[in-house]
Amino acid sequence: MKQLSLDSKAIDTLRDLPDMIPVFREFYESWNIRVFNRKHHECRNYLSPNRREFYKILLITKGGGVFTMGLNTYYIEEPTILFIHPNDIISWKKLTEESGGHYVLFKSSFVNAHPQLRAKIEKFGLFNDKSKKVLRLSEGELPVLNQLFEIMEKEDLSNSDYKEEAMQAYLQLLMVESLKIGRYPKPDDVSEDFTRIYHFFDLLERETSNINYSNPIRLKTAKEFAADLSVHPNYLNAVLKKHTGQNVSTHIRNRLLEETKALLLQTDWTMQDIGFSIGFAEQPNFNSFFKKNTGFTPSEFRKAYQA
Repeated sequence: MKQLSLDSKAIDTLRDLPDMIPVFREFYESWNIRVFNRKHHECRNYLSPNRREFYKILLITKGGGVFTMGLNTYYIEEPTILFIHPNDIISWKKLTEESGGHYVLFKSSFVNAHPQLRAKIEKFGLFNDKSKKVLRLSEGELPVLNQLFEIMEKEDLSNSDYKEEAMQAYLQLLMVESLKIGRYPKPDDVSEDFTRIYHFFDLLERETSNINYSNPIRLKTAKEFAADLSVHPNYLNAVLKKHTGQNVSTHIRNRLLEETKALLLQTDWTMQDIGFSIGFAEQPNFNSFFKKNTGFTPSEFRKAYQA
C-alpha cells in the first residue's frame, strides 16, 4: 500500500470558499437535490470537517487526487465513484489539473420524503458500509453511469412537476448499477498526522452536533480539546495549521459560528438560549462574538434571512 500524507500546502475549508461550489455556501438554502458537472464545477482542495445536510455521490472520470473519508484514505488515479454520507468527515487533495465527471447532492429531508429511496439506501449500504463507499471503475463501465448523471442534470434544469420523483428513481438506478460493478479497493495507509486531524474533527463534531440550551457545549478551547485527545495543545495546533492552514481555535470558532447560524435560522430559540448553548453565559459576550466574526448581530442575521 502507498504511504500517503497530506503535504504542507494548506487545504481550504469549504466555508472559506463560498464561490467554489454554489450549494456549499450554507446548508440551509432551499434546494433539495442538485446535479453538477465536474468540468464546470471543479473541486479544489478542501476539508469538510463537520456534518452536512446532504448526501453526495461523486463520479470521477478524469483527474487524480487523494480522498479521505474518516480514517480511510484512497489514492484516486482511475475512474471511481464515491458514496458520501452526511456525517462523513472528508477531504480532497487535488493532484492533477484536469477534472471530469459529475456529482449529485441531495438533502436528508429529500431522502426522508421518498421512502423507497430511503429503503434502498438502507438496504444497499453504499453510504453506511465503510467497505462499500468507494468503487473502482473501468472505462467500459463509465457510459451507463455517465448517462444517468447526464439525465439527472437535464432533469435538474427542468421545471417538471415530477422532477424530484424522477431524480429519486435515477438515484436508485445509480446505486443498482454501482452494486453490479462491486469492486471495492482497500484503503491506502493514512499518516499519523491525518489520524490526529480526524480525531480532532470527530471530537469537534460530537461536541457540537447535539448542543442545546439544556446541554451546552462542553469543550470550547484549544487546551480543552487537546486534553481530551491526550495531546499537547502546541502539537495539535501545529498539525492542524500544517494541513488545514488554520489552528485549533479558528476551527472551533468557525464550527460554533456555523452552529449558531443554523440555530438562528432553524429554531425559534431566544438569543439567550442560543448563546448559552454554544458556551456564552452572558448575552453581550455572545453578541460581540457573533458580530465580530460575521459583521451582524445575531438578531440582525436572523431578521435578514426572514425578510
